[in-house]
Amino acid sequence: MRPFGLARGPAPATVEEGDVNEDKIIMSIRNIALRPLALAAVLLAAAPAFAAELPAAIKARGTLIAAIVPNYPPLDLRDPATNELTGLDVDLGNAIAAKLGIKMQWQETSFDQMVSAVDTGRVDVIISGMTDLASRHDKVSFIDYMQSGPQFFVQASRAKEFPDMQALCGKSVGTSRRTSFPNEIAAWSEAHCKPAGKPAITVVGTEGSPDARTQLKQGRVDAAMQGNETLPYVMGLEPGAYAVVGDRISSQLTGIGTAKNATELQNAIAEALGQLVADGTYGKILDKWKLSGDAIEKVTINAGQ
Repeated sequence: MRPFGLARGPAPATVEEGDVNEDKIIMSIRNIALRPLALAAVLLAAAPAFAAELPAAIKARGTLIAAIVPNYPPLDLRDPATNELTGLDVDLGNAIAAKLGIKMQWQETSFDQMVSAVDTGRVDVIISGMTDLASRHDKVSFIDYMQSGPQFFVQASRAKEFPDMQALCGKSVGTSRRTSFPNEIAAWSEAHCKPAGKPAITVVGTEGSPDARTQLKQGRVDAAMQGNETLPYVMGLEPGAYAVVGDRISSQLTGIGTAKNATELQNAIAEALGQLVADGTYGKILDKWKLSGDAIEKVTINAGQ
């Protein structure tokens, strides 16, 4: 694990959230190794002992209240077998709380209400796959914990037709029209297809990521795009159905949101997260959810653009 540092500064260009919040389908997580005993050992190892102080009210309460929307697998979901909250965010939030010497109190809300909830103090933090965007910094500050971005994928049966991303030039790509991904695809096509003398990608806007995958399976589009943080989960649910093409085409930072001026809380969480990076707990949590490729190299605050 590389050394971590707390930094504020520029990060790669961000995109809006990948369109998975509308995936209102029943998903199984049996393909994911939960390893409860191993995780318990990790959390026990995360003993609180560091310089940054929690706000007195949170310390006295003994809990950190976090807003979550459990419909963004594998970051946030409910285990269909137990109905318990689970996902990368839940594991990471619980580990941070343990490091701070308090307990996590999860509060379900709607995505649209999360910013106002933390801004007005109804919750202490947002831990629910929220992108660190500069446009949100007027009300929310973010402790960044993951980096991801949009990625092309095709039917596995056609993978040999697409050895690299340039093979997508002149083809049709489906993606949710409710995200920035249509513009991302168009920009990538302009930058890579046209200079190579190849025809542009045809962008097909869909009603969401499930619709894009349906059109892909039906052969109505040649490829699809969604956030690379969700693809391992989807591919685990449908083994052998899809193959990724190339790397993500841009990057976004995902962060833990706090009220804009909650500096004391931000510093405490950033230090706790940094210690989880340093002691390997962070890496183990990402490995569990097959997202080790999205790990950050250092803890940043408000590095999103």
